[in-house]
Amino acid sequence: MKTFSTDEITKIVDGMLTKVQEVQITHIAPPLLADENTLALALGEDEIANLAKSKAKAALVPLGVQIDGLTTIEVERPRLAMMKLLNLFYVPPTVNKDVHPTAVVDSTAKLGQNVSIGPNVVVGANAQIGDNTKILANSYIGSDVKIGANCFFHPNVNIGDRVQVGNDVILHHGVSLGADGFSFVTENPDNIEQARRDGEIKESDTKHVIYKIPSIGSVVIGNNVEIGANSAIDRGTIENTTIGDDTKIDDLVMIGHNCKIGKGCLIISQVGIAGSCVIGDRVVIAGQAGLADHIEIGSDTIITAKAGVTKSFPERSIIVGIPAVPRKDFIKQLKTMKDAQEIIAKFRKFEPMLNSFEEEHSDNA
Repeated sequence: MKTFSTDEITKIVDGMLTKVQEVQITHIAPPLLADENTLALALGEDEIANLAKSKAKAALVPLGVQIDGLTTIEVERPRLAMMKLLNLFYVPPTVNKDVHPTAVVDSTAKLGQNVSIGPNVVVGANAQIGDNTKILANSYIGSDVKIGANCFFHPNVNIGDRVQVGNDVILHHGVSLGADGFSFVTENPDNIEQARRDGEIKESDTKHVIYKIPSIGSVVIGNNVEIGANSAIDRGTIENTTIGDDTKIDDLVMIGHNCKIGKGCLIISQVGIAGSCVIGDRVVIAGQAGLADHIEIGSDTIITAKAGVTKSFPERSIIVGIPAVPRKDFIKQLKTMKDAQEIIAKFRKFEPMLNSFEEEHSDNA
Protein backbone atom coordinates (compact mmCIF):
# COMPACT_ATOMS: atom_id res chain seq x y z
CA MET A 1 0.00 0.00 0.00
CA LYS A 2 1.33 3.43 -0.94
CA THR A 3 1.61 5.78 2.05
CA PHE A 4 2.55 9.47 2.05
CA SER A 5 2.82 12.11 4.74
CA THR A 6 0.96 15.40 4.38
CA ASP A 7 4.34 17.13 4.00
CA GLU A 8 5.21 14.89 1.06
CA ILE A 9 1.84 15.46 -0.61
CA THR A 10 2.10 19.22 -0.08
CA LYS A 11 5.40 19.26 -2.01
CA ILE A 12 3.98 17.09 -4.78
CA VAL A 13 0.97 19.39 -5.38
CA ASP A 14 2.92 22.60 -4.68
CA GLY A 15 0.43 23.51 -1.97
CA MET A 16 0.35 25.37 1.34
CA LEU A 17 0.03 23.18 4.43
CA THR A 18 -1.86 24.07 7.59
CA LYS A 19 -1.03 21.15 9.87
CA VAL A 20 -3.24 20.37 12.84
CA GLN A 21 -1.82 16.87 13.18
CA GLU A 22 0.39 14.55 11.16
CA VAL A 23 -1.65 12.24 8.93
CA GLN A 24 -0.37 9.27 6.94
CA ILE A 25 -2.29 9.24 3.68
CA THR A 26 -3.06 5.90 2.01
CA HIS A 27 -6.02 6.91 -0.19
CA ILE A 28 -7.78 9.90 -1.74
CA ALA A 29 -11.58 10.26 -1.91
CA PRO A 30 -14.48 12.74 -1.69
CA PRO A 31 -15.15 13.91 1.88
CA LEU A 32 -18.15 11.66 2.51
CA LEU A 33 -16.18 8.56 1.49
CA ALA A 34 -12.98 9.44 3.33
CA ASP A 35 -11.66 7.79 6.50
CA GLU A 36 -8.89 8.85 8.90
CA ASN A 37 -6.09 7.88 6.48
CA THR A 38 -7.74 9.33 3.39
CA LEU A 39 -7.02 12.76 1.97
CA ALA A 40 -10.44 14.29 1.36
CA LEU A 41 -10.67 16.10 -1.98
CA ALA A 42 -12.80 19.16 -1.34
CA LEU A 43 -12.48 20.92 -4.69
CA GLY A 44 -15.80 22.78 -4.73
CA GLU A 45 -18.34 24.35 -2.41
CA ASP A 46 -20.40 21.18 -1.90
CA GLU A 47 -17.34 19.10 -1.01
CA ILE A 48 -16.06 21.81 1.34
CA ALA A 49 -19.41 21.78 3.15
CA ASN A 50 -19.26 17.97 3.38
CA LEU A 51 -15.98 18.16 5.32
CA ALA A 52 -18.05 18.79 8.45
CA LYS A 53 -19.54 15.27 8.01
CA SER A 54 -16.29 13.59 6.99
CA LYS A 55 -14.09 11.24 9.03
CA ALA A 56 -11.02 12.61 7.25
CA LYS A 57 -8.30 14.32 9.26
CA ALA A 58 -6.73 16.02 6.21
CA ALA A 59 -8.17 17.65 3.11
CA LEU A 60 -7.08 19.19 -0.18
CA VAL A 61 -8.88 22.53 -0.57
CA PRO A 62 -8.79 25.61 -2.82
CA LEU A 63 -6.49 28.47 -1.89
CA GLY A 64 -7.88 30.53 1.00
CA VAL A 65 -10.00 27.76 2.55
CA GLN A 66 -9.12 26.75 6.10
CA ILE A 67 -11.16 24.43 8.32
CA ASP A 68 -10.82 24.53 12.11
CA GLY A 69 -9.48 21.30 13.53
CA LEU A 70 -8.56 19.85 10.11
CA THR A 71 -5.17 19.60 8.42
CA THR A 72 -5.53 21.31 5.04
CA ILE A 73 -3.42 21.55 1.92
CA GLU A 74 -4.40 24.67 -0.04
CA VAL A 75 -3.77 24.76 -3.79
CA GLU A 76 -4.34 27.39 -6.46
CA ARG A 77 -5.58 24.90 -9.08
CA PRO A 78 -7.43 22.09 -7.30
CA ARG A 79 -8.11 20.05 -10.42
CA LEU A 80 -4.43 20.15 -11.42
CA ALA A 81 -3.49 19.02 -7.91
CA MET A 82 -6.03 16.20 -8.13
CA MET A 83 -4.42 15.03 -11.38
CA LYS A 84 -1.03 14.84 -9.65
CA LEU A 85 -2.50 12.86 -6.76
CA LEU A 86 -4.32 10.45 -9.05
CA ASN A 87 -1.05 9.76 -10.84
CA LEU A 88 0.55 9.22 -7.44
CA PHE A 89 -1.96 6.54 -6.42
CA TYR A 90 -2.66 5.12 -9.88
CA VAL A 91 -2.13 1.39 -10.36
CA PRO A 92 -1.55 0.59 -14.07
CA PRO A 93 -3.05 -2.48 -15.73
CA THR A 94 -1.09 -5.70 -15.43
CA VAL A 95 1.01 -6.53 -18.48
CA ASN A 96 3.13 -9.53 -19.31
CA LYS A 97 6.82 -9.29 -20.05
CA ASP A 98 8.10 -9.77 -23.59
CA VAL A 99 5.87 -11.61 -26.10
CA HIS A 100 3.08 -13.84 -24.78
CA PRO A 101 3.21 -17.44 -26.09
CA THR A 102 -0.22 -17.08 -27.72
CA ALA A 103 0.72 -13.93 -29.65
CA VAL A 104 1.40 -14.18 -33.39
CA VAL A 105 4.25 -11.90 -34.44
CA ASP A 106 5.37 -11.97 -38.06
CA SER A 107 9.03 -12.85 -38.49
CA THR A 108 9.65 -9.58 -40.36
CA ALA A 109 8.22 -7.38 -37.57
CA LYS A 110 10.71 -5.33 -35.55
CA LEU A 111 10.20 -4.94 -31.81
CA GLY A 112 12.14 -2.42 -29.74
CA GLN A 113 13.52 -2.94 -26.26
CA ASN A 114 11.19 -3.82 -23.37
CA VAL A 115 8.17 -4.27 -25.64
CA SER A 116 5.23 -6.21 -24.19
CA ILE A 117 2.91 -8.15 -26.49
CA GLY A 118 -0.16 -9.62 -24.75
CA PRO A 119 -2.19 -12.80 -25.29
CA ASN A 120 -3.65 -13.38 -28.75
CA VAL A 121 -2.14 -10.20 -30.21
CA VAL A 122 -1.37 -10.31 -33.94
CA VAL A 123 1.49 -8.25 -35.35
CA GLY A 124 1.69 -8.12 -39.14
CA ALA A 125 4.55 -8.18 -41.62
CA ASN A 126 7.14 -5.38 -41.41
CA ALA A 127 5.43 -3.73 -38.45
CA GLN A 128 7.69 -1.65 -36.21
CA ILE A 129 7.03 -1.20 -32.49
CA GLY A 130 9.12 1.24 -30.44
CA ASP A 131 10.83 0.79 -27.09
CA ASN A 132 8.73 0.27 -23.94
CA THR A 133 5.45 0.04 -25.85
CA LYS A 134 2.85 -2.28 -24.35
CA ILE A 135 0.05 -3.91 -26.36
CA LEU A 136 -2.57 -5.79 -24.37
CA ALA A 137 -4.64 -8.84 -25.25
CA ASN A 138 -6.55 -9.48 -28.48
CA SER A 139 -5.19 -6.47 -30.36
CA TYR A 140 -4.38 -6.45 -34.08
CA ILE A 141 -1.43 -4.57 -35.57
CA GLY A 142 -1.48 -4.60 -39.38
CA SER A 143 1.34 -4.85 -41.90
CA ASP A 144 3.82 -1.98 -42.24
CA VAL A 145 2.42 -0.25 -39.15
CA LYS A 146 4.85 2.03 -37.32
CA ILE A 147 4.30 2.53 -33.58
CA GLY A 148 6.51 4.81 -31.50
CA ALA A 149 8.03 4.42 -28.05
CA ASN A 150 6.29 4.37 -24.67
CA CYS A 151 2.82 3.68 -26.08
CA PHE A 152 0.12 1.80 -24.17
CA PHE A 153 -2.65 -0.03 -26.06
CA HIS A 154 -5.51 -1.49 -24.04
CA PRO A 155 -7.20 -4.75 -25.14
CA ASN A 156 -8.93 -5.15 -28.50
CA VAL A 157 -7.24 -2.28 -30.32
CA ASN A 158 -7.31 -2.68 -34.12
CA ILE A 159 -4.77 -0.89 -36.30
CA GLY A 160 -4.96 -1.26 -40.06
CA ASP A 161 -2.08 -1.58 -42.50
CA ARG A 162 0.40 1.31 -42.90
CA VAL A 163 -0.96 3.34 -39.98
CA GLN A 164 1.63 5.43 -38.12
CA VAL A 165 1.39 6.08 -34.39
CA GLY A 166 3.73 8.49 -32.57
CA ASN A 167 5.36 8.28 -29.16
CA ASP A 168 3.54 8.22 -25.79
CA VAL A 169 0.17 7.38 -27.34
CA ILE A 170 -2.62 5.74 -25.31
CA LEU A 171 -5.33 3.79 -27.13
CA HIS A 172 -8.23 2.49 -25.06
CA HIS A 173 -10.37 -0.61 -25.51
CA GLY A 174 -11.75 -1.18 -28.98
CA VAL A 175 -10.08 1.74 -30.77
CA SER A 176 -10.07 1.37 -34.56
CA LEU A 177 -7.40 3.14 -36.62
CA GLY A 178 -7.26 2.81 -40.38
CA ALA A 179 -10.57 1.27 -41.42
CA ASP A 180 -11.70 2.23 -44.92
CA GLY A 181 -13.42 5.59 -45.25
CA PHE A 182 -17.17 5.79 -45.84
CA SER A 183 -16.74 6.85 -49.45
CA PHE A 184 -18.98 5.84 -52.35
CA VAL A 185 -20.09 7.05 -55.78
CA THR A 186 -22.97 6.32 -58.17
CA GLU A 187 -22.72 6.22 -61.96
CA ASN A 188 -25.39 8.89 -62.32
CA PRO A 189 -26.27 11.80 -60.00
CA ASP A 190 -28.03 10.46 -56.89
CA ASN A 191 -30.51 12.12 -54.52
CA ILE A 192 -27.78 13.72 -52.45
CA GLU A 193 -26.17 15.36 -55.47
CA GLN A 194 -29.59 16.58 -56.69
CA ALA A 195 -30.41 18.06 -53.31
CA ARG A 196 -27.10 19.88 -53.12
CA ARG A 197 -27.36 21.21 -56.67
CA ASP A 198 -31.07 22.00 -56.95
CA GLY A 199 -32.28 22.19 -53.36
CA GLU A 200 -34.83 19.45 -54.04
CA ILE A 201 -35.11 15.79 -55.01
CA LYS A 202 -36.68 15.50 -58.46
CA GLU A 203 -36.49 11.77 -59.01
CA SER A 204 -37.63 8.85 -56.88
CA ASP A 205 -37.56 5.06 -57.10
CA THR A 206 -34.43 5.34 -59.24
CA LYS A 207 -32.09 2.43 -58.75
CA HIS A 208 -28.42 3.26 -58.45
CA VAL A 209 -25.42 1.02 -58.36
CA ILE A 210 -23.27 2.26 -55.46
CA TYR A 211 -19.55 1.85 -56.06
CA LYS A 212 -17.09 1.74 -53.18
CA ILE A 213 -14.20 4.22 -53.43
CA PRO A 214 -11.07 2.48 -52.14
CA SER A 215 -9.05 4.10 -49.37
CA ILE A 216 -5.36 3.97 -50.24
CA GLY A 217 -4.27 6.64 -47.77
CA SER A 218 -3.56 5.91 -44.12
CA VAL A 219 -3.85 7.39 -40.61
CA VAL A 220 -1.05 9.30 -38.88
CA ILE A 221 -1.31 9.84 -35.12
CA GLY A 222 1.02 12.40 -33.50
CA ASN A 223 2.84 12.23 -30.17
CA ASN A 224 1.17 12.22 -26.74
CA VAL A 225 -2.28 11.53 -28.19
CA GLU A 226 -4.96 9.66 -26.22
CA ILE A 227 -7.97 8.04 -27.91
CA GLY A 228 -10.94 6.74 -25.92
CA ALA A 229 -12.73 3.41 -26.04
CA ASN A 230 -14.55 2.36 -29.22
CA SER A 231 -13.52 5.46 -31.16
CA ALA A 232 -12.81 5.11 -34.88
CA ILE A 233 -10.53 7.09 -37.19
CA ASP A 234 -10.78 6.13 -40.86
CA ARG A 235 -7.89 6.13 -43.32
CA GLY A 236 -7.75 8.76 -46.04
CA THR A 237 -8.90 8.18 -49.60
CA ILE A 238 -5.58 9.30 -51.12
CA GLU A 239 -3.99 11.53 -48.47
CA ASN A 240 -3.61 10.53 -44.83
CA THR A 241 -6.06 11.28 -42.05
CA THR A 242 -3.97 13.04 -39.39
CA ILE A 243 -4.27 13.71 -35.67
CA GLY A 244 -1.92 16.35 -34.22
CA ASP A 245 0.33 16.10 -31.17
CA ASP A 246 -1.26 16.32 -27.69
CA THR A 247 -4.83 15.92 -28.94
CA LYS A 248 -7.19 14.01 -26.62
CA ILE A 249 -10.20 12.11 -28.00
CA ASP A 250 -12.98 10.73 -25.80
CA ASP A 251 -14.93 7.46 -26.13
CA LEU A 252 -17.28 6.80 -29.08
CA VAL A 253 -15.89 9.45 -31.40
CA MET A 254 -15.97 9.04 -35.19
CA ILE A 255 -13.45 10.89 -37.38
CA GLY A 256 -13.94 10.43 -41.09
CA HIS A 257 -11.49 9.95 -43.95
CA ASN A 258 -9.10 12.73 -44.98
CA CYS A 259 -9.68 14.79 -41.82
CA LYS A 260 -6.84 16.93 -40.48
CA ILE A 261 -7.09 17.46 -36.71
CA GLY A 262 -4.68 19.96 -35.18
CA LYS A 263 -2.57 19.96 -32.02
CA GLY A 264 -3.90 20.08 -28.48
CA CYS A 265 -7.55 19.53 -29.41
CA LEU A 266 -10.17 18.09 -27.04
CA ILE A 267 -12.89 16.03 -28.75
CA ILE A 268 -15.62 14.81 -26.41
CA SER A 269 -17.76 11.67 -26.51
CA GLN A 270 -20.11 10.93 -29.42
CA VAL A 271 -18.74 13.64 -31.69
CA GLY A 272 -18.99 12.83 -35.39
CA ILE A 273 -16.67 14.54 -37.87
CA ALA A 274 -17.43 13.86 -41.53
CA GLY A 275 -14.75 13.40 -44.15
CA SER A 276 -12.24 16.01 -45.30
CA CYS A 277 -12.70 18.42 -42.40
CA VAL A 278 -9.77 20.57 -41.29
CA ILE A 279 -9.68 21.37 -37.57
CA GLY A 280 -7.17 23.88 -36.22
CA ASP A 281 -5.11 23.72 -33.02
CA ARG A 282 -6.57 23.74 -29.49
CA VAL A 283 -10.14 23.31 -30.72
CA VAL A 284 -12.68 21.96 -28.21
CA ILE A 285 -15.60 19.97 -29.63
CA ALA A 286 -18.19 19.14 -26.96
CA GLY A 287 -20.30 16.00 -26.74
CA GLN A 288 -22.61 14.89 -29.56
CA ALA A 289 -21.60 17.74 -31.87
CA GLY A 290 -21.66 16.87 -35.56
CA LEU A 291 -19.57 18.40 -38.34
CA ALA A 292 -20.51 18.21 -42.02
CA ASP A 293 -17.89 17.23 -44.56
CA HIS A 294 -15.36 19.56 -46.20
CA ILE A 295 -15.53 22.36 -43.61
CA GLU A 296 -12.72 24.19 -41.79
CA ILE A 297 -12.68 25.17 -38.12
CA GLY A 298 -10.10 27.74 -37.06
CA SER A 299 -7.77 27.35 -34.09
CA ASP A 300 -8.86 28.09 -30.50
CA THR A 301 -12.53 27.55 -31.36
CA ILE A 302 -15.12 26.02 -29.02
CA ILE A 303 -17.98 23.99 -30.48
CA THR A 304 -20.66 23.47 -27.84
CA ALA A 305 -22.56 20.25 -27.14
CA LYS A 306 -24.95 18.94 -29.81
CA ALA A 307 -24.04 21.70 -32.26
CA GLY A 308 -24.78 20.88 -35.88
CA VAL A 309 -21.92 22.49 -37.81
CA THR A 310 -22.68 22.83 -41.51
CA LYS A 311 -20.20 25.53 -42.56
CA SER A 312 -16.67 26.75 -41.85
CA PHE A 313 -15.83 29.10 -38.97
CA PRO A 314 -12.77 31.29 -38.34
CA GLU A 315 -10.40 30.99 -35.40
CA ARG A 316 -11.53 31.86 -31.85
CA SER A 317 -15.18 31.22 -32.63
CA ILE A 318 -17.72 29.99 -30.08
CA ILE A 319 -20.20 27.89 -32.05
CA VAL A 320 -23.70 27.06 -30.79
CA GLY A 321 -26.94 25.51 -32.04
CA ILE A 322 -28.50 23.58 -34.92
CA PRO A 323 -27.62 24.73 -37.51
CA ALA A 324 -24.59 26.12 -35.69
CA VAL A 325 -24.00 29.87 -35.57
CA PRO A 326 -21.61 32.11 -33.61
CA ARG A 327 -22.64 32.38 -29.96
CA LYS A 328 -23.52 36.09 -30.21
CA ASP A 329 -25.88 35.34 -33.12
CA PHE A 330 -27.43 32.48 -31.15
CA ILE A 331 -28.12 34.84 -28.24
CA LYS A 332 -29.72 37.30 -30.68
CA GLN A 333 -31.95 34.50 -31.97
CA LEU A 334 -33.03 33.66 -28.43
CA LYS A 335 -33.77 37.33 -27.75
CA THR A 336 -35.75 37.58 -30.98
CA MET A 337 -37.83 34.55 -29.99
CA LYS A 338 -38.45 36.05 -26.55
CA ASP A 339 -39.46 39.37 -28.12
CA ALA A 340 -41.74 37.51 -30.53
CA GLN A 341 -43.47 35.80 -27.62
CA GLU A 342 -44.10 39.18 -25.98
CA ILE A 343 -45.43 40.63 -29.24
CA ILE A 344 -47.76 37.65 -29.71
CA ALA A 345 -48.99 37.98 -26.12
CA LYS A 346 -49.76 41.68 -26.68
CA PHE A 347 -51.48 40.92 -29.97
CA ARG A 348 -53.72 38.34 -28.34
CA LYS A 349 -54.56 40.81 -25.60
CA PHE A 350 -55.70 43.43 -28.10
CA GLU A 351 -57.04 41.01 -30.74
CA PRO A 352 -60.69 41.37 -29.57
CA MET A 353 -60.43 45.15 -29.92
CA LEU A 354 -58.95 44.77 -33.40
CA ASN A 355 -61.71 42.37 -34.44
CA SER A 356 -64.34 44.74 -33.07
CA PHE A 357 -62.76 47.64 -34.94
CA GLU A 358 -62.69 45.66 -38.18
CA GLU A 359 -66.32 44.59 -37.78
CA GLU A 360 -67.46 48.14 -37.02
CA HIS A 361 -65.74 49.58 -40.07
CA SER A 362 -66.91 46.67 -42.20
CA ASP A 363 -70.51 47.43 -41.23
CA ASN A 364 -70.07 51.13 -41.98
CA ALA A 365 -68.68 50.27 -45.38
